[in-house]
Amino acid sequence: MSPPKPAFLDPDLIRARFAAALSDMYRAEVPLYADLLEIVGEVNAKSGKSNEARIEIERHGAIRVGTARELAMIARAFAVMGMEPVGYYDLAPAGVPVHSTAFRPVTEAALAANPFRVFCSLLRHDLIGDAALRDEVGTILARRQIFTRMATDLILQAEREGGLNEDDTDSFVAALLETFRWHSEAMVNSPTYQKLAAQHRLVADIVAFKGPHINHLTPRTLDIDAVQAAMLARGIDAKDTIEGPPARKVPILLRQTSFKALTETVSFAGENGRHTARFGEIEQRGAALTPKGRALYDRLLAEAQRGDPARAFAVFPDDLDTLVRERLIYVRRGTNGPEPITFEDFLPVSAAGIFQSNLSGEARRDYADASSQAAFETALGRAVIDPFALYAAMALVPENATN
Repeated sequence: MSPPKPAFLDPDLIRARFAAALSDMYRAEVPLYADLLEIVGEVNAKSGKSNEARIEIERHGAIRVGTARELAMIARAFAVMGMEPVGYYDLAPAGVPVHSTAFRPVTEAALAANPFRVFCSLLRHDLIGDAALRDEVGTILARRQIFTRMATDLILQAEREGGLNEDDTDSFVAALLETFRWHSEAMVNSPTYQKLAAQHRLVADIVAFKGPHINHLTPRTLDIDAVQAAMLARGIDAKDTIEGPPARKVPILLRQTSFKALTETVSFAGENGRHTARFGEIEQRGAALTPKGRALYDRLLAEAQRGDPARAFAVFPDDLDTLVRERLIYVRRGTNGPEPITFEDFLPVSAAGIFQSNLSGEARRDYADASSQAAFETALGRAVIDPFALYAAMALVPENATN
């Protein structure tokens, strides 16, 4: 009789182990990230607002891949950890030549276990205006392999056998970390890098390096205004404004800030140069909005961009009873009545704002009529999940209907 096979680990546990290992790696690569964790820890401890155990471990990361092949395999790697592609984000209207999804857990139990998520962007080759450079980008990316053989083998094994055991999980985490690791040696020489950067700095960041190094890792705070003030008090070069809705009594959606991207020494075929990409970000999450609430938010956002944000958003109700009664937010049944469901996703305008603030004066590009969700999903190999459907499945019915 053959010995029994070792038990497979729950994907939630694999995800938790990978998120912790990634945080340790990024802390070693970007010492300012450790300062952010310290600030967020202090602010959260003082707030006295949270009974969520997940706050202390919550992180989201961001990577940028260059090809459909890379996107499809990264999706398979995240699937091993119980992470699915949720939502489609078109950043082209904000002058950023990528489109994106968020890989994350999708059930309440999985989110409670570990809500690690990764905002993953795919380069839009069709938005590279120079045809010769577009062809060169394709050639450069075709010859790189962003996964180790071990990582690929273990992804295939998990798909074939239905999971990974303890030892294989350790090997998988170590191997997949290499995909996210920073490499100070570029794949291209300095003149090629300059051509890529002249097209757009994100094109250079995606194409010039050996892999999709993680460009930020984000802890969650309960008071982002206090974190912003603490960063400035410590002399950290924080961005000027907090992205997202104004401060409110009942937080909604997502507010984000960051310290400015680091300028790092890079070797371009033996010639030293400089590259700016990696930064530190902090987020504060609020209630998920229903389609009705999101429509109101998007209308007020458009008005705010043309005038006074505080005045525009004053129209949005800011007390829990009204938000629930007008069916503007998703709620679940809590111990003390309706309880807002946390927004687990991202805002394209805020994501673009964070990206643009860390591009060292990058000129705004105009990519007209560029949305292509169908093309993104073809590259991904599947349709993205509608986030509204996920929130509706968690929400009270009929008290919190979505229309």
